[in-house]
Amino acid sequence: MNLHPLDIIVLLLYLSALFCMGYYFSKRNTDTERYFLGGRAFKGWVVGLSLVGTSISSITFLAYPGDAFKTAWLRYLPNLMLPLAVLIAAYLFLPFFRRGQTTTAYQYLEHRFGPSVRTYAAAAFIIAQLVRVSMILYLISLVLQEITDLDSTTCILVSGSIVAVYTVMGGIEAVIWTDVIQTVVLLLGGIVCVGIIAAELPGGIGQIFTVASQQDKFAFAEMINGTLQPASWDLSLSTKTATMMLFIGLTNWLTEYSSNQNTVQRFCAVESESEARKAMFICAACSLPIWAFFMFLGTALYVFFLLFPATHAEEILAGTRKAEEILPFFITHYMPPGLVGLVIAAALAAAMSSLDSSINAIATVSIVDIYRRHLARDRSEQHYLKTAWIIATCSAVIMMAGATYLIHAETKTLQHTATILVSLMGGGLLGIYAIGFLTTQGDARSVWLGIAGTMLFTSWTVLSSNQLLPPAISVPFDLYYTGLMGNLLMFFLIYAVSLVLVTSERNLHGLTIRHSSNETVDRF
Repeated sequence: MNLHPLDIIVLLLYLSALFCMGYYFSKRNTDTERYFLGGRAFKGWVVGLSLVGTSISSITFLAYPGDAFKTAWLRYLPNLMLPLAVLIAAYLFLPFFRRGQTTTAYQYLEHRFGPSVRTYAAAAFIIAQLVRVSMILYLISLVLQEITDLDSTTCILVSGSIVAVYTVMGGIEAVIWTDVIQTVVLLLGGIVCVGIIAAELPGGIGQIFTVASQQDKFAFAEMINGTLQPASWDLSLSTKTATMMLFIGLTNWLTEYSSNQNTVQRFCAVESESEARKAMFICAACSLPIWAFFMFLGTALYVFFLLFPATHAEEILAGTRKAEEILPFFITHYMPPGLVGLVIAAALAAAMSSLDSSINAIATVSIVDIYRRHLARDRSEQHYLKTAWIIATCSAVIMMAGATYLIHAETKTLQHTATILVSLMGGGLLGIYAIGFLTTQGDARSVWLGIAGTMLFTSWTVLSSNQLLPPAISVPFDLYYTGLMGNLLMFFLIYAVSLVLVTSERNLHGLTIRHSSNETVDRF
């Protein structure tokens, strides 16, 4: 479709606001402390809303409505563990990251286990984030291509360049404040879509609830042989059950709040520990209803196309088209001029709020954990700041190159490659942090043996998923549980090895629960 002038005006206003914010905050970046952490002066509510923007991403805007449209609300289930994970992180993890002048999540690992473990975790994060941002940019380019009729490469270059400019210029302040705006824009875009659907339905919004309830579209169920089957609440490793999905959700969110620099960097950027907790609670309180709202949008689309059938929607339900295509299809065919521009801005916001955070976090980890720590010590702040700009720019270029490559590659192959790479490098990080926080066991030797064992385990699951192993030695559990089991394996391997190896006495003051203290620890 060709964009209406009103839509173009809305988009230009939105993008201009991002550029202006990037330029404004660029004037305040005089050193890396400001560029990476904003002077550690943020209020909790600002960081909380920015965390919402970072966590929702394109998955919320596209995958949630698509999944609810085609199936039901099973995808939402793991998110219910976010409040529990936040409570654990707020009172268990947070104090370790707030002591002293911590900048990254991986500084803790050096003090607890040694510099090699810190470098490994930092490198794993950088690789995983480069893969992640490439895929997010690729996915959003597909949406923009369908809505605007521009080719995918142009969509990648335009949207990627926009993110790169304001992120590289403005640093963490631009990232956090634009994320706040993008969270609001994303929600407004979803509200507009639901409002239009409700206005078109004879029974209004009540009809959505009535029809969806009659057809179990609000249930925690999955599509099996063309029919919705309620998920069981059994404990099982061979099938996807509701109970096990809750465990997976808890594992994922604890990993997010312990070893993801995108999140931990926000903890370090607020003015106090109490404000950091406020940010975490605000994020949980806002994220759950927003996720539920976008699931509801998918349910509303199902009811809408049930009453107003369309071949495109029928093909999605039949499985011949991807479920994520339903919202872009609705936008291009059923929304009036002006509002299309707002929803495109919302789609961009969903992607940009994740991309800008990752680019800034990559630059932070690269400088603090690798460059300044190992390659160029005792340089001036201006040197590190300029190097951070270069790394952020290079990350954006790699992101756009990776997304462009994805256009010409088989999606399934790319997803497998990305999953393999991220799993091999980053699998079990929660297990490492858990050992560090909860016990006095472990050193660099035991952690590296745990990493090696977890990599072998992940390799086994990868080979099995690609049917490269004989049935007798293939994985006997559902591969959906690989992350959960990998973290458990990492924890118990490190603990077991540390019982065998002789470990010298170490000062663990402030590094474990047993040696925890509210006093500032100089080593941080």
